[in-house]
Amino acid sequence: MGRAFEFRKERKFKRWDKMSKVFTRLGKEIVMAVKTGGPDPDSNPRLRTVIQNAKGAQMPKDRIEAAIKRASNKDEKDYEEIVYEGYGPHGVAVIVETSTDNINRTVANVRSYFSKAGGSLGTSGSVSFMFDRKAVFRFKAEDQDIEELELELIDHGLVDIDENEGELFVYTEFEDFGSMQKALEDRGIEVISADFQRFPTTLTELDEEQEEVINKMVEKMEEDDDVNQVYTNMA
Repeated sequence: MGRAFEFRKERKFKRWDKMSKVFTRLGKEIVMAVKTGGPDPDSNPRLRTVIQNAKGAQMPKDRIEAAIKRASNKDEKDYEEIVYEGYGPHGVAVIVETSTDNINRTVANVRSYFSKAGGSLGTSGSVSFMFDRKAVFRFKAEDQDIEELELELIDHGLVDIDENEGELFVYTEFEDFGSMQKALEDRGIEVISADFQRFPTTLTELDEEQEEVINKMVEKMEEDDDVNQVYTNMA
């Protein structure tokens, strides 16, 4: 899991170089969290997680507070989370996670990205069975006894734990997110980020030229403001 995560993390960081896009995405997540659970992070776990991720991405405090205030306004537009599935060229499975205030615009754009690359947008469930969805928590490794922590977290859904460049990455099943979040909070561990990621269960081997075609399609998708994450099963 570690190597696959590192590959995705490298791509994500390239995208996150455009900080304004990151803050826009986080702003939408704040709106969705406030609309569903209210503006108080103490009683809204989802909002608490988004704020934590925003701080980890170095989003200014005043911008976070402004987003919460805007979201509390009943006239503020809401966003809907839509997941699109399909096949890229060379039979590569693709999942596109989006949040949008205009579904017609988003689905038209996503379909266009698939078709222009020689792929096709599929129906719900057409490729999701090829991926496992995990929760991933990231925090500093300093002052942590990894073996001891691993034993403590097993009862809270721990699937795997990795260390990389002074940080720990804890993986759980999707449904164990809340349990693990509380376990880390109870231990006073300051989580830098917590999110959900999809890991392919089978990989499609491509040559260098074919990989380039897939990468260009993914990059085009990731430039779309409505797109949050893109996953493939390309090896």
